[in-house]
Amino acid sequence: MNAPPARSSLALRRIPLFEGLGDACLDRLAQQCDWHQLPARKPLLSRAAEGGDVFFLVAGRLRITTYSTSGRQVTFRDCEPGEHIGVIAAIDGGPRSADVVTLDATLVASLSREAFLALLRDEPLVGQRVMHYLASLVRQLSDRVIDLSTLGVHNRLHAELLRLARAAGVQGNQARIEPAPAHAELASQISTNREQVTRELGVLVKSGVLQKDGRALVVIDAARLERMVAEVRGE
Repeated sequence: MNAPPARSSLALRRIPLFEGLGDACLDRLAQQCDWHQLPARKPLLSRAAEGGDVFFLVAGRLRITTYSTSGRQVTFRDCEPGEHIGVIAAIDGGPRSADVVTLDATLVASLSREAFLALLRDEPLVGQRVMHYLASLVRQLSDRVIDLSTLGVHNRLHAELLRLARAAGVQGNQARIEPAPAHAELASQISTNREQVTRELGVLVKSGVLQKDGRALVVIDAARLERMVAEVRGE
């Protein structure tokens, strides 16, 4: 990882966790951070590795994932600019709980465990935000465990497509997911194989829920997709 020469608090102002902190605090944090530039498809963290640094994503995208002993990939989520990762290891001092790889050319700032814990002590608002983040993470993982335990593959794919549609923005009952996720990536998100994803996407296209448009995947009936997910979840 290559460190750029400049350490600017301007980049840290894009991190919601630091919103409202004073200039002096942000300047100090910028100097405490190590700055790393990585190309796409490079590892940032490895599961079970030691180290408690917290990473702040300034530019690019990251994927939090892991691999089974047979080599099967399980993806937890993708991170966009402004997000932070590594909080769990920083708090409990344990090893990393997942692998993290870059999806695009990426710029991250890392803060040592000691400096991060000091920040939590000195800035109660940051501590509250971290607690809120951890509570949200527990809810997301609980929902995922329930989905994986109770829903069939096609239902899990519907739920993931609905999540992607909402993230892309639903307008006029439609959402444009661009670029369309690779079938293998969708499979790793919902714990299945690429062939099943391909088959189920074909069913959704034939039924009028989805439409392929170049590099994009268009949800052309978001309301119907929402009903399909709600029915199997009992919502």
